[in-house]
Amino acid sequence: MVKREGKVKNAYGIHCRPSAEVAKAVKGYSGRLEVFNSEGKKADPRSVLALLSLTLTCGDCFSVVVDGPEEASVCDTLMACLEKEYDFQR
Repeated sequence: MVKREGKVKNAYGIHCRPSAEVAKAVKGYSGRLEVFNSEGKKADPRSVLALLSLTLTCGDCFSVVVDGPEEASVCDTLMACLEKEYDFQR
């Protein structure tokens, strides 16, 4: 199991488009994936709606848990997507 913490850097937070990018990046992963907001609410990042329910805005801290095959690599991918500064607007 791999657990990491990060901070949202996208100016508009993790809205629909970034959520879709995150979900696409981890689609089909067979292990456990969880993203937690600073209040402890968790979501499966394979679901756009679940990610949106975390209401992650710019500057918010979050944590990621990955448990399964190639967990370190998948965790790196997930963290990169959640911390990315996307160039599209809402």
